Amino acid sequence: MVNGTESDLPGGLSKPALRALHGAGYVQLQQFSKLTEAELLQLHGLGPKAIVLLRSALAEKGLTFASKS
Repeated sequence: MVNGTESDLPGGLSKPALRALHGAGYVQLQQFSKLTEAELLQLHGLGPKAIVLLRSALAEKGLTFASKS
């Protein structure tokens, strides 16, 4: 739980990645369907491994990252 909100982020994310995501207000997988991978990679502490984990977790829920415009 983050700031009173239940998080459904995947396990295996590093502490720096979790801090970056939580600091930016991202605690639900559904939020990432509105962001591109490139936008997430701009967060300090978030790297390619986190993107792979998030992409897999999104796919399990039938979701994807946003497409580049």
